[in-house]
Amino acid sequence: MLPVIDVASVNGAIGQAMRAACLQHGFFYLKGHGVPLGLIDAAAGQARALFDLSIEAKMALHMKRSPASRGYSPLAGQVLDPGKPADLKESFYLGPDLPLDHPFVQAGLFNCGPNQWPALPGFRVVMQAYLAVMIALAEELMAGIALALGLAPDHFARFCRNPTCTLRLLHYPPQPVDALPQQIGAGAHTDFGAITILWQDDNGGLQVEGDGRWIDAPPLPGTFVVNLGDMMARWTNDRFRSTRHRVINRGGDRYSLPFFYNGHPEHPIVPIHEGEPALYPPTTVEGHLREMYRRSYGVG
Repeated sequence: MLPVIDVASVNGAIGQAMRAACLQHGFFYLKGHGVPLGLIDAAAGQARALFDLSIEAKMALHMKRSPASRGYSPLAGQVLDPGKPADLKESFYLGPDLPLDHPFVQAGLFNCGPNQWPALPGFRVVMQAYLAVMIALAEELMAGIALALGLAPDHFARFCRNPTCTLRLLHYPPQPVDALPQQIGAGAHTDFGAITILWQDDNGGLQVEGDGRWIDAPPLPGTFVVNLGDMMARWTNDRFRSTRHRVINRGGDRYSLPFFYNGHPEHPIVPIHEGEPALYPPTTVEGHLREMYRRSYGVG
């Protein structure tokens, strides 16, 4: 069972609990987060409505139409575990809605730009509200991670300015009887960025790799699942873990809302503790994300 951490207030004890979780698992449940249940339900409802649209309506919003890779990715449109069959999920990508004249967009920074919005009543308002709350929660978590590293709680303030981030809406249909061998909802992978905050519905299916086996991470009422990504592992010289995980949908239609937080695109990624020898070449948030996408998808 993954640890459960109550973050109703960030303090030293929470920092120690987060440190233990980040060292051992790279994953934990988060409660006391203060995100209104009504907003979570509204976002989940809009995700269901989106995936209920016709395939023609969804393909009209295909992410290939977006320079910022925002929009729809169809069923079996991604292979997270190289060498395995395509994932049995469809998804929709959103992020901070930046106009074309925004400095990040003008500079061609990775994954920065406007969203594609489906013609669904309330979709844009709900998703922008949910994004704003997730960004604020991620900033609080970064303060906790600073404490976990023995740093001041505001250590990541500059990193958190004008962050790049992605909200991904996911739908996993029931596992088909004619699925290919080893074809599952989401193949084994690590996340690319700093931290991920995941809401999942009641169907379960998330598994985390640990001690040579797969550990179930079932939904717990009132919680999110939080995990560290490759950038945080790199930033801490692999002190904190970016752990492989996967999804096997054994029930009905499964929905989830992972939020990927990456920080300011131009922030340097060098060892957090000054003077510590670096295990990796220096880079930036932007450089790291491009490198990860090149390795995984041959793009970026």
